[in-house]
Amino acid sequence: MMECDICKKKERTDEEKKALLNRVNRITGQMNGIKKMIENDAYCPDVLIQLSATYSAIKSLSGIILKEHMKTCVVNGIKNDDMSVIDELANLFQKFQ
Repeated sequence: MMECDICKKKERTDEEKKALLNRVNRITGQMNGIKKMIENDAYCPDVLIQLSATYSAIKSLSGIILKEHMKTCVVNGIKNDDMSVIDELANLFQKFQ
């Protein structure tokens, strides 16, 4: 992935965007399926299993984006003596606990 400009915008290649958007579309499909399950009075454990799968997919996508952020934006910030990227990273880790 290309490095971002002080993490205010992240430039991604078309291939990277496609891969991330494929994951988002899968998650959206899972959420639409869960909505239909609830509308059709699906059994609670069945809905919960689908929610768990969706949660895992979101967590995986978040991990991919966070890893790339650390490899590019955070490294770039540190190289440019911008230590605010460390505070930003710490705040992100708190959100994902």
